[in-house]
Amino acid sequence: MKKIKSIVMFSAFAAAFTLTSCGEDDKQTTTPAVDTELSGVISENKTLTSDKVWYLDGRVTVSGATLTIEPGTVIKANPGAGAISSALVIARDGKIMANGTASEPIIFTTIADDIASGDVISPNMDAENNGLWGGVIILGNAPISASATEVQIEGIPTSDQNGLYGGTEPAHSSGEFTYVSIRHGGTNIGSGNEINGLTLGGVGSGTTIHHIEVVANQDDGIEWFGGTVSVSDVLIWNSGDDGLDTDQDWLGTCENFVVITPNGGSAFELDGPEGPAATGTHWFKNGTVYAGENIDHLVDWDSETNAALENVYFYGLASGYAATADFSPFESFGGDMSGATSNIQVTINGGTLADLFEGSVPTEVTEVAEGANTVGANSGEFAGWTWAAASGELSKIGQ
Repeated sequence: MKKIKSIVMFSAFAAAFTLTSCGEDDKQTTTPAVDTELSGVISENKTLTSDKVWYLDGRVTVSGATLTIEPGTVIKANPGAGAISSALVIARDGKIMANGTASEPIIFTTIADDIASGDVISPNMDAENNGLWGGVIILGNAPISASATEVQIEGIPTSDQNGLYGGTEPAHSSGEFTYVSIRHGGTNIGSGNEINGLTLGGVGSGTTIHHIEVVANQDDGIEWFGGTVSVSDVLIWNSGDDGLDTDQDWLGTCENFVVITPNGGSAFELDGPEGPAATGTHWFKNGTVYAGENIDHLVDWDSETNAALENVYFYGLASGYAATADFSPFESFGGDMSGATSNIQVTINGGTLADLFEGSVPTEVTEVAEGANTVGANSGEFAGWTWAAASGELSKIGQ
């Protein structure tokens, strides 16, 4: 997370404020029935059922217990920034079992959202309204490359030991997190410090994460801090910073992904280890990036990044982007070259491929006409359960 991006829509925030005051129905109030409000530390096993709307009031931490979330459940978060930001944190000694389905996804959103269980498209929120609550943070005991074996996740005060992540258990399990849509988050929790839609800190390979949608998060869509967990079937739409961000020697794979229109950040920000030397490579395989008008780099590699891309298609660049950019859209191409990047296809919109790479085109990259790509994501995995597909956004960009 490098950039500060504050594009919260005033109308959405005003709606959130209004709803916190109205108290007219169970779905639109910050004073819901006691049994549907979550706050503080959850230290005993708890199940969130789909017959109710549940509410996050401030930072809610699962520690020493398992939080189970039924398919089709809607969780809404109160507004706030800084110390009163609403977020769900799964501590290293906690576990989440949140298994939605293609017909009944689990949805995390703002209290300003009128969405109910069974809905996919919000009846009142815009897909660009962001920063209205925090996000979801999952922490584990898998190895990281940082200043110490375990460190504090960004956004959680150092006084809270439940914010620690990292350890010596590569196969550690934090549970299951599938068919989940996370919307309108990323509130500022400190000076230039926003929460990602989904933060994975030291999460181990025993954790199951797939079919994740992040819509309109003020910061990154998903950010990995070390760990060994692999993730598949990911859709990031309208992130306020980077779509997919890696740090601290993450050693997993993200496969079958779509990134749509990052607003000021890059499709990828890929950073290397911060402590001991890298021990392997993390991979992004079979993905599609629709750049849009406001993207920064297509891929922002740290020169020490132990990352690789394989079978990725980039298109939807703004007219003249390739010819007029005063930076390399693929900055520091390939990172430390420990991973074999291959089969990158690009559709440009003005200029030449040489312009895109400031004169030196990597052999791994080829230019194709729009729609003629032979690599990219299987967008069928996002049909039905994602807002992006149900709203027609995916079909609009040819996916």
